[in-house]
Amino acid sequence: MDYIDPHIHMVSRTTDDYATLARMGCVAMSEPAFWAGYDRGSVDGFRDYFRQLTETEPKRAAAYGIQHFTWLCINAKEAENVSLSRDVIAMIPEFLEAANVLGIGEIGLNKNTRNESIIFLEHLELAIKHNQSILIHTPHLEDKFQGTRMILDMLSDDQRLDRTRVLVDHVEEHTIAEVLDRGFWAGMTLYPVTKCTPERAADMIEMTGGERLLVNSAGDWGPSKPTAVPDLIFELRRRGHRESLIKKVVYDNPIEFFSQSSNFKFKPRDVS
Repeated sequence: MDYIDPHIHMVSRTTDDYATLARMGCVAMSEPAFWAGYDRGSVDGFRDYFRQLTETEPKRAAAYGIQHFTWLCINAKEAENVSLSRDVIAMIPEFLEAANVLGIGEIGLNKNTRNESIIFLEHLELAIKHNQSILIHTPHLEDKFQGTRMILDMLSDDQRLDRTRVLVDHVEEHTIAEVLDRGFWAGMTLYPVTKCTPERAADMIEMTGGERLLVNSAGDWGPSKPTAVPDLIFELRRRGHRESLIKKVVYDNPIEFFSQSSNFKFKPRDVS
């Protein structure tokens, strides 16, 4: 089955991973901007990183028949440096017309601090000004519920936002209902250790019916599995779910959400 991974950090993966993903049926992916494993020290460091996301990774992906899209921001882990964050936000419009940019993300909170909230709101202002979709990072582990509620409140307070153009990622059992109830899209991240397993994701799909729900691997610097989405496909098949439901979650839903971005020029595989 063809599928789309809506959140995977390929700058941390080898070209062998691209080959494996292509063999598993991945036809497109989106790569949010994120932490590099260390705090970057200058706006030029981010400019080089955004060139990697808009120039280098699309070429690496295309070599294996995968369409690559991206999102731009300064990650919440680095948002404590408000001065640098503002310099990066001011620089981002240089790249918004790049052919594979879908919007602003992944923005959000890390430790739920005041500075993180300030930079989150300034990212929102950028997205609204430039009519961009938004991809949200919710905090990990013990901070997730509080951080998710803080994020949802900040989003809901801005009446200019179109909630159907906001994807709130890394949801779990205790946060998914409120994200969907408030009208946003929800993303489940499949990790081998933390976040969500394929079995738990299948449970949440059964609970919600799969509407406005995406699933991704993240595939970042830490323990992660870039083929986690196929693992979910196999789990849903094991449980006897219809192929139409599986396709909805791993293929149709990403296309529906991403199609709200003018740069999403996805070309389905020719099966004729």
